[in-house]
Parts: sequence; structure tokens; C-alpha cells
Amino acid sequence: MDDQLGRFTGLYDTCYRNVLRYALLHAEPGSAEDVTSEVFLIAWRQLPAVPEPPLPWLLGVARNLVRRQVDAGRRRRQLTDRIAALTTEADTIAWDAGEYVVERAAALEALGSLAERDVEALTLVTWYGLDVRAAAAVVGCSPRAFTVRLHRARRRLDQAVRATDDMQRLHPAAGAARQAVPSCNADASTSQEQA
Repeated sequence: MDDQLGRFTGLYDTCYRNVLRYALLHAEPGSAEDVTSEVFLIAWRQLPAVPEPPLPWLLGVARNLVRRQVDAGRRRRQLTDRIAALTTEADTIAWDAGEYVVERAAALEALGSLAERDVEALTLVTWYGLDVRAAAAVVGCSPRAFTVRLHRARRRLDQAVRATDDMQRLHPAAGAARQAVPSCNADASTSQEQA
């Protein structure tokens, strides 16, 4: 165990800065630190498989993690855009237009802030109309596990909508600015996987 710890400590001391520099070139600063931490977590778990010299292997792991992060962000943005495209003129006529824009913007912002796993659980049930058993089969888990995942996703969506509403109440100018520029920050926040 001491030999493994010594090898890992040496690997960390000699390669950390290079891995962090690589991640900073390809990701946001906060994400780059997360990627670097995850690279060394993977290296610790697979220490016997880490070749000599270790830097190319570590940079390859960092590259895959950054690519996965970018793909997840792209999928969230695409999903948010598709949901926005489902809105019809009849929807805006049925409600007061100003109130509708505020609620729609808040909902899209909240959905865009969720982790991909939460968005998947919510859309399988609400958008595709699958029951819990069918949705569980899609994601490869038991119906009971999917029910828990769906419950947690709904709770996080509710929290995100409330946070967006609170922010718009506290800072009405920011809400008005968001309405003037119809965009959704789909890359923000919760990219971590939660059960």
C-alpha cells in the first residue's frame, strides 16, 4: 500500500500542473479543476494500469472527460431548444403574453440548469409519455430505482424553478434583460451525477 501511495504521490506531484493546464485550455476554469481532480481519481483507481511515462495517459483521460462534459452541455442546450420549439402561438394567446414569457423563460432556465440524468428522467415520462417501467428499461435500471430518480429530478426541477422565480423577484431588471435576449444558460451548474 505504501508503494502505491508513493507512486501516486510522485505521479500527482510531477503531472498535476500539466493536467490542469491542459484542462484549462479546453474547459471553463471551474470545470477544469473538476476534470483534473477526476483524472487523478481515475489514476488512483487504475494505478497498476497507468503506464510509464504517465502524462500521455493522464492527458488522454482529461481529453475524454472534457469531451464528455462538452457533449453533455450540447445535449442539454439541444433539449432546451427543442422544448422551446414546442411552444405554439395558441399557448401565448391563452395566457397574458408578459406573464407567459416570464414563466416560460423561468422554466427553460430551470430545465437547462439540471444535470443530464435529471432531464432524461423528466423527459422520458413527460415528453415521451413513458410509464415508469418503460422509462426504467430505457435507462437500464429497475422501476423502483427509476421512481426514486424521477422523484429526485422533479424535486430538483422544482427547486430550480423557485430559485429562478426568486431571482427574478429580487432582481427584476435581470429578469427583464433575460426576456429581451431569449437565451437559456444550459451549461450552468449541476453537471455532477446524482442518484
